[in-house]
Amino acid sequence: MTKKNLTHLAALIIWLVPVGYFIKVYTSLPESVPLHFGMDGRPDRYGSKQELLVANILISAVSLGTYLLIRFLPKIDPKKAAGYSAGTFTKISFLLVVFLSVIQLFVIDASASGKFSLNKFLLPVMGLFFACLGNFMHNIKSNYFIGLRTPWTLEDPDTWRVTHQLAGKLWVAGGIIAAIATLLLPFKAGFIVFISITAVITLIPIVYSYLYFKKTKS
Repeated sequence: MTKKNLTHLAALIIWLVPVGYFIKVYTSLPESVPLHFGMDGRPDRYGSKQELLVANILISAVSLGTYLLIRFLPKIDPKKAAGYSAGTFTKISFLLVVFLSVIQLFVIDASASGKFSLNKFLLPVMGLFFACLGNFMHNIKSNYFIGLRTPWTLEDPDTWRVTHQLAGKLWVAGGIIAAIATLLLPFKAGFIVFISITAVITLIPIVYSYLYFKKTKS
């Protein structure tokens, strides 16, 4: 079995883990389960476990659909440039399956236990996801689907390259800082830090891409 096939098999197994977990706990769930939680971690909306079933089916469908879409991007990319990033796309699609499966397990467990931990679990996981995604950014070639697709990066391959080099460094550093901060700080402070870091690592590369494009084309 090739390395690529092993990756696909591993992704399938990881995708099935929350499905199996939900099947296991479904019969033991009460008819009314928490479906939404406030910022304090307390349930503020209840519903039937059938609603939870629908929500999990949707998450599973999104996870599988996203994996397959990214998997076949090199074949549907109009620019035919995604083929040069096929290996990176495989890694990103695998990362997304892992991330969405963890989120799905978190949703199931929160509904089953009635406990929701935003700053001690979900936000740190999102921070680590940003860091892992940033690690792949410098290998993504110009395409219409994945990456920082500003008008300037799509217009100029060199702008795309330097923008994603900067973004990769920012996302790795920002993601790690966000994960640590949300674990150690009180909820409100950790949440503010997380939102601030997310804004910084998103806006700086966009502004930089514009300035770099203008400078090189002037």
